[in-house]
Amino acid sequence: MSTLKQRLRSGERLLGGLLRLPAETLVEMAGVAGLDFVVLDCEHGPADLVPLQQHVVAAQAHGLGVLVRVGAAEPALVLRVLDLGADGVIVPHVDTAEQARAAVAAAHYPPLGKRGFATYSRAGRFGARGIAEHLEQAAETTVVVPMLETPEACAAAPEILAIPGVDSVLVGPADLAVALGGAAEPAVAQALDAVSAAAESAGKPMTSIVGTREQARQAPHGLVIYNITHVLLHTLAELAERSPFG
Repeated sequence: MSTLKQRLRSGERLLGGLLRLPAETLVEMAGVAGLDFVVLDCEHGPADLVPLQQHVVAAQAHGLGVLVRVGAAEPALVLRVLDLGADGVIVPHVDTAEQARAAVAAAHYPPLGKRGFATYSRAGRFGARGIAEHLEQAAETTVVVPMLETPEACAAAPEILAIPGVDSVLVGPADLAVALGGAAEPAVAQALDAVSAAAESAGKPMTSIVGTREQARQAPHGLVIYNITHVLLHTLAELAERSPFG
């Protein structure tokens, strides 16, 4: 079975959902519904490792890839979520190539990175994998996605995308709009288009966060993440609309 990283590299458009803990039932529903992966948000949600592992297990039982959005500059959390078996990390607030390099270093073993090594973790199948096998498996499966959330980060996109070990980039539209002084959607869209062009030039896929199917259809190939909170709130608001009943 192809890994999330292999499918991403092959040019597929992969559909996922952004969820916050606790949401094990929604994780399972995402798998039953046919999504390709989930993103567990530990930046704007709880980062408790025991329930996080339970969510990772639930996702993988349904054939879902798992990415975890960690906090900014949290190498210790990156180590732990990858040891739990997540496929990769989304790292917010990456403004420079040096910060992107640090994100890669936290997620990968030497020589590419500086991640602490252990085979007895869940990712190492509790010691069933030997050193060489675990190193190879980690190198071939670990996904690193920096988030670009400022004008400076978007301007540095070509340099960030050139860092070995950066698999994709995600423009954070909300933070970017605030960084632009509360700019309207066209300014954010212009920055996103520039980053998408840089990704295409670098031969790397984009990661996009969306709230609707139409936005998903318009997103570049790569990882397309539905904001499940937005989707659910919109659905509930529609259900609460009373006008059809008089």
